Amino acid sequence: MPRYLVVGNGKCLVNLDQHAYIRDLYFPYVGQLNHVGGYSCRLGVWVEGSFRWLDDSKWERTLGYVQESLVTEVIAYHPELQITLTMNDAVHQREPIYMKRVSVTNHADHEREIRLFFHQDLAINETEVGDTAVYYPENHTVYHYKKDCYFMFNACTDQPLASHMLDPLGDELPALEGIFEFTTGIKRFHHAEGTFRDAEDGSLMMNPIAQGSVDSTISIRAWCPAQASSTHYYWFAAGHHLYEVKRLDQYVRDSHPGRLIDRVETYWRRWVNKKNPDFADLDPALIRLYKHSLLMVRTQTDANGAIIAANDTDIMQFNRDHYSYMWPRDGALVAMAMSSAGYHGMIAPFFRFCERALTDEGYLKHKYNPDGTVGSSWHPYLHDGKPQLPIQEDETALVLHALWHDYSCHGDIELAQSLYPSFIRKAARFLLHYQEDRLHLPLPSYDLWEERYGIFTFTASAVYGGLLAASRFAALFGDDVRAERYLHGAERIKHGILTHLWNAEQQSFARGLYRKDGQWLQDMTEESSIFGIYAFGVLPASDARVSSTMQRLRARLKNKMSVGGIARYTQDYYFQRCQEIDTAPGNPWIICTLWFASHEIEVASTLTELASPLETLRWVERHSLPGGVLSEQLDPYTGAPVSVAPLTWSHATYVDTVLKYIAKYRELEKAANASCP
Repeated sequence: MPRYLVVGNGKCLVNLDQHAYIRDLYFPYVGQLNHVGGYSCRLGVWVEGSFRWLDDSKWERTLGYVQESLVTEVIAYHPELQITLTMNDAVHQREPIYMKRVSVTNHADHEREIRLFFHQDLAINETEVGDTAVYYPENHTVYHYKKDCYFMFNACTDQPLASHMLDPLGDELPALEGIFEFTTGIKRFHHAEGTFRDAEDGSLMMNPIAQGSVDSTISIRAWCPAQASSTHYYWFAAGHHLYEVKRLDQYVRDSHPGRLIDRVETYWRRWVNKKNPDFADLDPALIRLYKHSLLMVRTQTDANGAIIAANDTDIMQFNRDHYSYMWPRDGALVAMAMSSAGYHGMIAPFFRFCERALTDEGYLKHKYNPDGTVGSSWHPYLHDGKPQLPIQEDETALVLHALWHDYSCHGDIELAQSLYPSFIRKAARFLLHYQEDRLHLPLPSYDLWEERYGIFTFTASAVYGGLLAASRFAALFGDDVRAERYLHGAERIKHGILTHLWNAEQQSFARGLYRKDGQWLQDMTEESSIFGIYAFGVLPASDARVSSTMQRLRARLKNKMSVGGIARYTQDYYFQRCQEIDTAPGNPWIICTLWFASHEIEVASTLTELASPLETLRWVERHSLPGGVLSEQLDPYTGAPVSVAPLTWSHATYVDTVLKYIAKYRELEKAANASCP
């Protein structure tokens, strides 16, 4: 199930599902560790003896965000309960604090007591073994902890206490009521389902502590007048010590959670509007998705530099692994888009991350955990009984290419100079030497999809772009000998591409080369990533060979059903929904569809020719989830999201394509105006 709503700040990330339940909680890194792990942290309502969790089928929900912010806006109406919940979720822009505002509207014609129940289902450090959930009377909270991870939960209502309301523990009540009842207990062990079952009669057992596989539930209550609303808050703080979460909890109390949520909204609105393009003729919905995509990328980017592919843990149900890794490939392409959008400061730590991760030999490995350690991999050190490097060479090259792009956009010469000996030169040296000398092409490695081993047009094009970037940096710093050496290496790769990867008979570049019986043979499988031939500067987009290649690929990779879109390659097996490849060669991918729109933008010579890529942008917007989230793939029959959502790469590619569209529109508009008498 995709994550419909995402809030975070680079240190703490919270994902919510279609019921507005928390399903993932990452701390202290974005993507590491997940302390909920896909379980449901429920929210329930008790009204006059009737109880409903928010996943009850009678709720009528709309999910979205407060415009231009990372504050959610969820409206849920229940006709039987005669109440509407209006909810706003946010993570503090600086601290690891999650906050939720719940406005309850009573549609009945009389005053009613309403109780809200908040359920905490944690698996701290990604295991349910050894957790403790405990009531803490010092500040009337419940916290969960294990080792050096603490999560303190609290709630309150803005409604002053009625004189007849009593604190369940007999203590003197504050001016505003906090937690009404609480309980802790065992979950998913023997016959215990969890404390959420205890809530369903409207009262909690007040058990003060539980250890092992545990959860907890807290409640708040208020009297809501007829045809009126009351406002309530729930929050938790994350930290490494009890005193940390106590301090953060007190900060929320002192500042007032409602005011903090409003400040979060203000911060992100300022952040997302700090460098607005003029947006040309784009529809308001496309502009809205552009800004939301910037925010989505920000949520998936760790403060220490890791740009995470995706954090939707439901993918673990399919392959027992996840997307919460930093692939240098994804990271580099995302960094390029964000740099173009004006967010150099946000992505500069990514290059530092890659500097730290680079091996002594000068290459980047398959993928990394958010803390910089090497991630899981399926690339072996042996292939056909022969030793090999378990890498995708394009990943190293793309970071060089992205770094030059960032410098050309922002001119941060200090960053580039600091990375020159430790990253740029080391990586360029590797790219120069990791070559098949007879072909003047890179040695075999894994393709960008991480599925096959060989020499690929995308990889070779990326290596060309990486060496060209290194040459430009060397020239920038007056290192003329290296500049010439890197440039010569890039031109050698270009010669190899044009000689060995062009197929004159089919008027198309090949996906790549594979070795059979001692010979290198062309793989002519239709493959969307061949777009790299122009994207990394090997040939201009208008070159006849590029145009004929893109036309051939579009014709073969287009989904023929009404959903539309472009597949990765012919007979794509990953989450395959349709076996009839003439109808759907693979599931439509958002990034691949946008690649073809980018080519159309590049070659457009009139404003009329921008109609097709504009329609692609509208296609992407139509297939976003209600909250504005973009998935990795779509079902070719229904257009429903497939695989993870949100996918950072999808959002970044949308941003990149919008910026290219705007730039070309203004260029063609200026030319058209200049030609008018």
